[in-house]
Amino acid sequence: MTEMNELKVEVLLDIINSSVREAMAEYKKTGHGVPGADSTTFHPLDLATDTLALRKAIRLLEGAYHQLSAVLAPPQHTVYNFVHNYTWACTDVAIRSRIADILDQHPEGLSVDALADTVNLDKTKTARVLRTLALKGCFKEVEHEVFANTRLSLTLKSKSNVGCMVRVHQDVPKYGAILYDTMIDNEYARSYEVDKSPRLFSLRKEGINSGYWEMDGETRDRFQRGMLGHTEIIGSSAVLHHYPWENVSSAVDIGSGIGAISIPLANMFPHLRITNQDLPGIMEQAQIAWEKDASEALRDGRIKFVPFNFLEESPVAGQDVYYLRNILHDWPDTESMTILRNIRKVMGPNSRVLIHDCVLFHTVEEPDVETIKFAKAPEPMLSNFGAGSHTSYQQDMFMWLLFNSKERTLNELKILGQVPFIPAYIGDN
Repeated sequence: MTEMNELKVEVLLDIINSSVREAMAEYKKTGHGVPGADSTTFHPLDLATDTLALRKAIRLLEGAYHQLSAVLAPPQHTVYNFVHNYTWACTDVAIRSRIADILDQHPEGLSVDALADTVNLDKTKTARVLRTLALKGCFKEVEHEVFANTRLSLTLKSKSNVGCMVRVHQDVPKYGAILYDTMIDNEYARSYEVDKSPRLFSLRKEGINSGYWEMDGETRDRFQRGMLGHTEIIGSSAVLHHYPWENVSSAVDIGSGIGAISIPLANMFPHLRITNQDLPGIMEQAQIAWEKDASEALRDGRIKFVPFNFLEESPVAGQDVYYLRNILHDWPDTESMTILRNIRKVMGPNSRVLIHDCVLFHTVEEPDVETIKFAKAPEPMLSNFGAGSHTSYQQDMFMWLLFNSKERTLNELKILGQVPFIPAYIGDN
């Protein structure tokens, strides 16, 4: 058994080595080489819309090295690291005080004295925050008590959409702190209703009863920018390159936001007629974003903005593709089926629904679900890539904490798709 365990460690090392080489190859293809740990500018690949090959390599790398660490490190060490992690709090300080913006004006570095004075924070505490983040490559101490930006910290600038997405998570830790309480509460424990989320459980204890989507102008703007950032974070723009849009004439972006996907889609495929549909206030924001980033598509008359509520209304009828990106994961099964049912009412004979959500794969495969070859890791890794699936599984927890909803497995998505047939197609009416 000992020899077998050693062999598995060697194989994990080989996977780490090969995945690193695959990632390096993707960077080299750009002609700009591999980024450095101390780089103070983005690499061209950081801003690319199709990073699927790189992300596959990183999924292998992260899954293998975390599994290797779990094997070789003392279990006490590993388990304590699960909770002994306050990087999120330091990141929040950095974003809210706009430290990355200040350091961006001083590429060679700025003393913590000057930095702390500029952002009106205590010098010693500011240095502790920055040193904690620097352990992960976010900021760097170029000399004693002199700090500079890195490629990672640039994403925390105030104009960064990724930074806005980080701010969306600002209150989530307190909802996680009462997760167990909701699991033993008589009213919440076995409920999958949208109004029984840990977030609402927490707020009601504070005497607050407000829906997540009831946002003021500033919060809504930050959220919509955060959705643009989320597109960068999880690489959603790959759909622009890996779906046959050239064979599509019309598309509806359901819950489009301000156009995180539909704007680049319109710019890449000028033959497409696109309808954006979301709540009225968001549609007003969207038109401003389109005038800035896709004005030609607007002038050509290829773009429509149609306000609606997908829980109460159907989208425009008879379109080729009905696209839902990060919509169903916001809602429990009942509401998700309502959304799909409302779409099905208006679909034409050749219409398609394109659901763009995370898909969860378990370490033990579900019965009667065909294994997708790219979704299964090589042995001896956990079959679902282990920590390489960190983002998907943490996103699942995020949905639970905020909305009592979830990311779904392939089987769960197939079940959702079996909404009752409604024969009344109104496209010709």
